Amino acid sequence: MKRILNVARIHNTSWATTFAWPLGILTIIFVITYGLFSVIPDTDAESNFTGGVFAVYGFALAFYLTAITQVFPYALGLSITRREFLTATALVGVTQSVAIGTIVYVMSVIEAATGGFGEKIRMFGIARFATDNPVLQWAALVTGMLVMGGIGAFIGVVYRRYRVNGLFTLGLGVLVLFGGGSILVTWQRWWPNIGSFFTDTPRILLLVVVPLIITAGLSVASWFGLLKATA
Repeated sequence: MKRILNVARIHNTSWATTFAWPLGILTIIFVITYGLFSVIPDTDAESNFTGGVFAVYGFALAFYLTAITQVFPYALGLSITRREFLTATALVGVTQSVAIGTIVYVMSVIEAATGGFGEKIRMFGIARFATDNPVLQWAALVTGMLVMGGIGAFIGVVYRRYRVNGLFTLGLGVLVLFGGGSILVTWQRWWPNIGSFFTDTPRILLLVVVPLIITAGLSVASWFGLLKATA
């Protein structure tokens, strides 16, 4: 375990990269959002939604993509094994997701208690659209971070294993999957059934279980892919 913790410090050589930057970006976005809604006329809407909080999730994707494409070769040069690197990266991912997810949740509680910071802003409380359960709201924010980190790591593994051709193939596969799926669903007129699925399925499955399954699948794929990847 001590060895894994030492390897994990590679990702945290600069604490600013792991925590300060995403929180700093989130702070700046909030200040801009607050300033914007404080000067525009009041609306009749119950809340003024802004997706600024998604920036921190985009940061998670970029962070773990970079961890695989740039930090991984450096780690191998330090005689760190692939298993040690992957385990340490997973540990950092869980810690970062819980920490940032918790901060976003606390801000969502303050947001709700102050009527959207006095401006009816809904920036942090994105999980409140899906559930009123505070535990599920917190868990959804954390698992969302885990999924984005898993996606970033998986894309990085694809690049390290198959280089640019792998990225193009992955992008084309995603396009075919979602594009072809949209055509099939529209042709079969399944959209109402899909809508019913999202409204009728228990929130814990949609917000926690499914994201964890996706993250686990991406983690397994990344594990086996990186074991065979070259530096």
